[in-house]
Amino acid sequence: MELIKEDDGLEPVSPTGQYFNSKVMSVSVLGILELEIPIDDSQAMALIKDVFLPINPRFSSIMVIGKKGARKWKKVEVEVENHVHVPSFSSPKGSSSPSENDSFLKSYISQIAKQPFPQGQPLWEVHIIKCPTSEAQGTVIFKLHHALGDGYSLVGALLSCLQRADDPSLPVTFPSVNKFSSANNDDRNIGLPKVVSGCFLPLVNTVRDFGGSVLKSTCFKDDLSPIRCGLESFRPFSLSAISFSLDRIKEIKSRLRVTINDVITGVIFLATRLYMQRGSPNSNLSSNSTALVLLNTRNLRDYKSVKDMVRPNSESPWGNNFAFLHVPIPKVKPSDSEFSNPLKFVHKAREAIKRKQSSFGVVLTGKLLEMMKKCRNPEVVARHINRTMRNSSMIISNVIGPMEKLSMANHPIKGMYFTVTGTPETLQVTMISYAGNLRVVVRAEQGFIDSELYTRSLHDALDMILHDACGKQ
Repeated sequence: MELIKEDDGLEPVSPTGQYFNSKVMSVSVLGILELEIPIDDSQAMALIKDVFLPINPRFSSIMVIGKKGARKWKKVEVEVENHVHVPSFSSPKGSSSPSENDSFLKSYISQIAKQPFPQGQPLWEVHIIKCPTSEAQGTVIFKLHHALGDGYSLVGALLSCLQRADDPSLPVTFPSVNKFSSANNDDRNIGLPKVVSGCFLPLVNTVRDFGGSVLKSTCFKDDLSPIRCGLESFRPFSLSAISFSLDRIKEIKSRLRVTINDVITGVIFLATRLYMQRGSPNSNLSSNSTALVLLNTRNLRDYKSVKDMVRPNSESPWGNNFAFLHVPIPKVKPSDSEFSNPLKFVHKAREAIKRKQSSFGVVLTGKLLEMMKKCRNPEVVARHINRTMRNSSMIISNVIGPMEKLSMANHPIKGMYFTVTGTPETLQVTMISYAGNLRVVVRAEQGFIDSELYTRSLHDALDMILHDACGKQ
């Protein structure tokens, strides 16, 4: 990282940006767009220069160390050609089929995920895959360092480069956050017991959550299991994806009177225990396993555009504005080995998330990290965050996407998904909604977790919950 003597006027790097670009870990977001037609990369280059770069000054800046050791963003001239890569896939036979290209693409994603960004260049890359796969005629991969912003910011930046496929003159629309995160509320008459519990329970939950978070980051670890190997080193990963109909998920939501996020989390929890049983029939389904669920800490009612994010004093500011919730994965008792009550996974997920959101544990954890940074340095905080992830079993992240089909430089987009790289957990599940579907991506440690078996377990878990909630298969 470049050392500079004069740093007046340079924008400081946020604390989270420093943690995610440290000696301990370098975290990036990979946003993948699947196109319906072959790619004209000349149009893509123009889009990057004229639309992508102007979105935010950080895309034209490098991270430097100032005169007092503080990290700053320094604006530089960007050579777009150095950031755009167009690989070619070829098989020993000279030509490859779409199914073979699927394997090449997965290997390529795993390869670029572990490669560091070149020194002295802004922290982003674009990879244009012209070879057709079973899912698309072409694929565009945006690799964006997490120091630039969180998933909400970065996905918002990508969407700013896109237009509606049906009518480019119309704005892209997003589902209300309330529709994703608000359930029906029947508490019309709140009596004294609820008022008392409303004052007392947040305090109890705060003590429990903050204490549990500290212990999880220091001395307590999840049990070793088929989804957690406990090794210290970063290892290659495999990707596998599945699509769910949002209408099906909304149907379950309405029947159970929960939120969409409750349903999704319940499906993932049930799938995880199903996978553990199928992958290792003798595994302990009552193991202590925890999911780190990413929580957007912006105070939002609706999704905001990037223009709104970069405005001064925005209510949804650009940057890293999220926190982790430690949510235990429900246990399966030996007497319940056949998973006779799938709906309990949804209700348990709702109960745990609702309880944690009613406490101030996340706020206190944030204050603790600030104190650690002031008393020690960002590297100490980065090690603390890294240990928190490593001591847990999996990470779950969800981003709201557009309601309509989009296009990029007149290339219709069939599907989109994202994953996060550079983090130490064995299993990660990321989700984004797009044009009526929810794309779920499993990033799993290669050679330890069978990502294809896990995605099949996700499919079966949704089927089981849909059948019990709505009487449908």
